Formats: sequence, C-alpha cells, structure tokens
Amino acid sequence: MKIIHTADWHLGKSLKNQSLIDDQNYILQEFLKLVDDEKPDAIIIAGDVYDRSVPPVDAVNLFDEIIFKIVERKIPVLCISGNHDGAARLKFGSRIFARSNFFIETLPNEKPKNVVLNDNFGEVYFSLIPFFEPVEMQDKISAEKVDADAATKFYIAEARKNIPAGKRSVAVAHLFVTGGAISESERKFVGAVENVSAANFSDYNYTALGHLHKPQTMKKSGYIVRYSGSLLKYSFDEANYSKGVTVVEIGGDGTTTFEHRNLIPRRDVRIVEGTFDELKKSARSEDYIQANLTDKNHVLNAMDKLRNAAFPNILSIKFVNLEKEIESASALKLREEVSTLEQFADFFEYSTGEKLEGDYRSAMEKFLAEIKG
Repeated sequence: MKIIHTADWHLGKSLKNQSLIDDQNYILQEFLKLVDDEKPDAIIIAGDVYDRSVPPVDAVNLFDEIIFKIVERKIPVLCISGNHDGAARLKFGSRIFARSNFFIETLPNEKPKNVVLNDNFGEVYFSLIPFFEPVEMQDKISAEKVDADAATKFYIAEARKNIPAGKRSVAVAHLFVTGGAISESERKFVGAVENVSAANFSDYNYTALGHLHKPQTMKKSGYIVRYSGSLLKYSFDEANYSKGVTVVEIGGDGTTTFEHRNLIPRRDVRIVEGTFDELKKSARSEDYIQANLTDKNHVLNAMDKLRNAAFPNILSIKFVNLEKEIESASALKLREEVSTLEQFADFFEYSTGEKLEGDYRSAMEKFLAEIKG
C-alpha cells in the first residue's frame, strides 16, 4: 500500500503579520500534482489543518477545495485534529464525509475504532489518534496523575484491541515524541509532561505524526515513527529545512519504506546576511526575507530601503553586531566597591578585550575629574 503522509498545514497562518493563504493555496496545488504522479492508495493528514481553533473563511474554503479534489480522485483521506485545531468544529460532517472515504477524528473515543483499507495483500488498519489532553484519560487510568505518555499508551492499547494479530497497521497521531527537534513556529509545551515515548507505537508498521515542523524520523527496529513536517516554512529558523511530504510504502509482509519528497513553494523563506550596502546590491527576489545586517552602526529606515532595492517581501531585519553588543553589555557585572574609573575599565575590557591603559586611561581620568567638578 502506498500512502502520502502530510501534516501541519496551518491554513490561515501568517508570518510576521504577512498572510500566507496565497502561498498555502499554491503549495497545495503542487501537492495535488504530486498526488497525481504518485497515485497513492491513501493520504494521511496528521493534524493542525488550521492555524487556530476558529479559522478564517478563506482557510476553510481552501481546505474544502483541496479535500473535494482529493475525494474526487477516489483516494481515501485519513485526518486527525492537532493542538491548533478546534476539534468540535473540525468534526462537523464527519459521519457524512466517511461515506466518501474522508475519515476524520478530532475527539478521543470511549472505544477507539480503526479505519480499514485494503490492497492486493489484504487489510491495513489505521488508528486515528487525535490530539487530546492527558486529563481526558484520567478517569480511565487508575493513577493519581496521568501524563501524555501514559494517556497515549492507554489509548493505543484500546485501539489495538480491534486489530487482529499479524495484520499490518498504521498509527496517525499529533504529539511530541521525546527527542524530536522543535522550531519557533510550533506551540511550545512546558517541561517534559507532554513527552511521549516512540516505543508506544512499536506494534505499528508505520506511525504518521504531526506537530513538529521539521521532517524527522525516529526509526526503530521493526517500526518507523516519523514526522512529515509542515508543507511550508513557518518561521525563519526553519529556513534551512526541506519541506514537503513523506511517501510511504507498506509491503504485503509489513516491510515499510519511506521517502521525503520536496515541494517547491511560490516564495521561499530565507535569511540573508551582510552589510546594508552589500544587501542593497542583491538580485531582486520575491522570497520572504530576514536580513541580518552586519553594519557596526544603525542604518536609518533600512527595511524600507532594502524593500525598494531588492527584497519587496522583506519581513524582518536584525542588526546582529549591535544586538551582540547589547547582550554583552547586559551580561557585564560591575564591581561595586571600586571607583567609577575602575568600573569603566571593567566595561572597556569586557567590550574590547583590552586593558584600559595609557592615553585612554589618562583621558578617562581627566573626563571624570572634569564632570565632578
């Protein structure tokens, strides 16, 4: 069985107050082209369809359009909610949609059911595990406090009661697996309470995860736990990530292989670095840009000037050397028991790496004497 695994569409998201809906529409049209090329037996969307619980109308319309085009191609879709989605809203129409092979789970079930699809080798069972808070499993587990790991383990055990021994199976979940690499655009959890062990999914041939935006794999012996990553770069610290989807193939004996497939966006998200004069001479680019300026002095209206000169979609600017100086100054701890001259000497050495000596020291002594009066 061939499966396309995708996640974290975040429809309706903005980057530095720049709406990305047109970019999302573009990348989803590219996604449909890939679907036509690959001709998968199923498509998985592992949560965070939308960027917020009450999505804007254009985001809802875009999701409706894409799902309609996939279902029109007679390809089953298996979708769950993520921590950004409004679970109750996303669930609307799910029983009707299932008749068209669009299966969506947004709320944990008392008795989790599995979606069963068939290929030439027989049945493949899909456990759809929507995002939920550990407290939702509290009354089902005899423990004083239930963390995400225990709650997930319990829910998986319930789902697997309906999977016959020896049958191929796939889990779809939206959570943080211990050891995963995070980025700025993900909603952060505090501490380790939300950590889930990859070993919980060891009975599945493949686990399709959402939540982390970097494509990454926790491959273990006999099973694969993988994040497909988001379709687009949603923060500048993702600038070096390759975004796209994962194409998975599960053989008749359960042997599973996968491959990351890049999707090329309408506009890239890039960080450029150099002096203002250097960057002003750059080739014109429509990409979303963060400019890291290395000038030692502030440049007035630098962003507007760079927007007009080379980067019409520049979204962020940093004076990296000036920020380092501010960080250094804030980290300096001056001795309180010494003279003002010695305190300045400490600052001078901290900033320049050199001792305050000779003419510099004499000049500062003279200056301090004059202002005292």
